[in-house]
Amino acid sequence: MATLEQCMTALEGFVGRLAASDGARGLDRSVSCRLTDLGQLVRGRLAGGSVHDLTAVPDGPSAPKADIRLTMSSDDLLALTSGQLSFTPAWASGRVKLEAGLRDMLRLRSML
Repeated sequence: MATLEQCMTALEGFVGRLAASDGARGLDRSVSCRLTDLGQLVRGRLAGGSVHDLTAVPDGPSAPKADIRLTMSSDDLLALTSGQLSFTPAWASGRVKLEAGLRDMLRLRSML
């Protein structure tokens, strides 16, 4: 199991790359990643070509829903960000879950 610090670093890079991509131009969305094995929810904002205010909070039913929501284990996050795990097969097999509105899903498809 990866540490929360490792996950925060990985998410900063992953979401930062998404934010800097051409498909994210003009996006201003809240984003979250639920780390199932750590019981943490990492929240932030994808805007202006970068990620802002990335913070971890304990996961729970009262956590506000972000516009773009990822769910995975800490180890899958590290594998995904290091290139050892490809997003599409991980998503298709259920290891990684992605929830967003239809418009955001179409945009994300070109960025992932």
